[in-house]
Amino acid sequence: MTEEKYTRCPGCHTVFRVTAQQLAMREGQVRCGHCKTVFDGNAERIALSPPAQSAEGDDAYDEAVQGPPTVTLRNAQALHPVHPADADEPPEDEPEEDISEIAYEERFAWARPSKPRRSVSALLGIALPLLVIALAAQLVFHYRNALAARWPAAKPALAEVCALAGCAINPPRDLAMQYLSIDASDLQADPAHRGLLILTANVRNHATWPVAYPDLEFSLTDTNSVTVVRRVLAPSDYAGGAADLTKGIAPNAEVPVKLFIDASATSQAGYYLYMFYP
Repeated sequence: MTEEKYTRCPGCHTVFRVTAQQLAMREGQVRCGHCKTVFDGNAERIALSPPAQSAEGDDAYDEAVQGPPTVTLRNAQALHPVHPADADEPPEDEPEEDISEIAYEERFAWARPSKPRRSVSALLGIALPLLVIALAAQLVFHYRNALAARWPAAKPALAEVCALAGCAINPPRDLAMQYLSIDASDLQADPAHRGLLILTANVRNHATWPVAYPDLEFSLTDTNSVTVVRRVLAPSDYAGGAADLTKGIAPNAEVPVKLFIDASATSQAGYYLYMFYP
């Protein structure tokens, strides 16, 4: 069994397991893969096995000849062959550790944000008010009808702004359904005309501001409550020709509904009447 050979880097004292072929190359000149020191591998060869104790006894036994009690052992692949141009270079100093420069007390501290530059602060000071104004303008545009209805004094100013923006002030639809109701709804056959039905009802606005006219959905059902006829009635169909649809239903007012419906081609047992905004 071939005896294992070892060499030790004089720079970092790392011990490498080497082969005879490796030491024969470049006359034994190698470079440490740990600290990059160039040294003569033959001259720095060491033996890790302890020498036989001399006959002089324990007092003559020198523990230092065994080398350090603990070594860093690396294989031959950690040594790099040295080119001729590198052989004349002086050995590199062992790299110095920078452990003392590490601020251990701040290892887990959050990074403190740097103070923004004055130009960035100035830009934010201008941009934020503009964004707030833009958001307020969008809200006013979206709820312009409700604002004009609830605060009539603001309606002229809103109308002027809408004239520039290409919009209009109309009776509000938002949340209007909770203020509208259908009262006194009834469906009767016309005694003078066979197959003709008369629909009467009142659409009432319970709000303290005008709201837009809703559409009405009228359905006839059979004995099983299955729809046999459905018709959508626009405000112009039931509000009458004298009503101003652009102004909406006045506050605390009601609109009477009376319609004649031809049901001669169907048979029905009931009806439904709903309000909605298309």
